[in-house]
Amino acid sequence: MNFRELRFARAMEFAIHEINNRTDLLPRISLGYQIRDSCGAVPMAIKLALLLANGMEPFFNDTDSCSKSAAAAVPALVGDSASTPSIGMARILGLFGITQVSHYATCACLSDKRQYPAFLRTVPSDHHQAAALAKIVRHFGWTWIGAVRSDSDYGNNGMALFLKAAQEEGICVEYSESYYRTQPRSKLERVANVIRRSTARVIVAFLAAGDLRLILQELTRQPPPPLQWIGSEAWIIDPEFLRFNMCAGAIGFGIPRSVIPGLREFLLDLSPAQALKSPLLTEFWESSFSCSLTGSSEGARECDGSEDIRALQNPYTDTSQLRATNLVYKATYAIAHAIHGVICNDTQCDKSAKFTPWQVF
Repeated sequence: MNFRELRFARAMEFAIHEINNRTDLLPRISLGYQIRDSCGAVPMAIKLALLLANGMEPFFNDTDSCSKSAAAAVPALVGDSASTPSIGMARILGLFGITQVSHYATCACLSDKRQYPAFLRTVPSDHHQAAALAKIVRHFGWTWIGAVRSDSDYGNNGMALFLKAAQEEGICVEYSESYYRTQPRSKLERVANVIRRSTARVIVAFLAAGDLRLILQELTRQPPPPLQWIGSEAWIIDPEFLRFNMCAGAIGFGIPRSVIPGLREFLLDLSPAQALKSPLLTEFWESSFSCSLTGSSEGARECDGSEDIRALQNPYTDTSQLRATNLVYKATYAIAHAIHGVICNDTQCDKSAKFTPWQVF
């Protein structure tokens, strides 16, 4: 389980609880929500987009009353964290005018309103990051560099923007390699060997965290000479990479830190009984404490209530920085304010008001 992604989902839940207790935003209106797991996979993301557009349950309506249920089940959604799943979802949701607000999908391609008319985000486009990374490289006088990227919409589009900006800055690129975590090991070894044999000692890495992790693990088998890493936002602020000595001194641009009052207590206010109410929270509890809440995990001891969530140290409980988490929080509030603008006047809301997703957008 990705504990960081679970924190994102629960930050949305926290924001909705806040909104439902406010008197100045959607007064006497309670927002509902569902949390769905895209598993970081495009097919699953598209399936979920279709489910959300058609209704909450995964079944086909084979009656004559299709038109009565044709309205979208949800007016808006928050997600996805990655660019490629977000692209797949945006193509579907845009057809129905369902607003999609992503907190971490940075691909500049998603700014094309002709292709993604209902897509919005609370994180800046990579158009700005690519130009800024080129400015950093030029600032330090590094004119001979290497480049490696994720072989995905995020990496390929981001690197294309960076290479264009680098050329305008007079920076020469010795090599530009791509890798995706599901590609054959031979591809991973080839990318690592290109890095080892190159003469460039500065490397710009426009990589997703999972792809970079595999590249670094391969490089540690036969470490190259010291490298100066320039990182994209997907990994430059990830504390996991502190364990790789070769990343010491890496620089890049990160999302600003933030504070969300009350969020930490909300995340930690979780008991075994509460966890059992949600499959995601059940999985979190069992993964965190190596025990079984349901008794269905073979070989695992049963959770006995002695588990202390406050003693956990993992990305779910880590609220020291709250960078992308704050963008989830903002995305949720943005949707709430949009709905408020559709069904409320200054002091009152019409609970019976019917509206289309396009009105929210």
